[in-house]
Amino acid sequence: MQPRQAGVYHHCMDTKLLSLLVCPVTKGPLEWSTDQHELWSRSARLAYPVHDGIPILLENEARTLTDEELGL
Repeated sequence: MQPRQAGVYHHCMDTKLLSLLVCPVTKGPLEWSTDQHELWSRSARLAYPVHDGIPILLENEARTLTDEELGL
């Protein structure tokens, strides 16, 4: 297990929780990014932060995903 830093969640996202969550913008599926510790919405091109295991699904808190991150 990796050490925890304040405001960062270093574990895998619970798959059951992930299956229930959708992007608030597109209502599409979210993917857990293990490298970035974020929830990605490919359709909205947004990455939502996860703080202490709590997904922050607010558009104004998300960052834009780059073409490189999306594999384009």
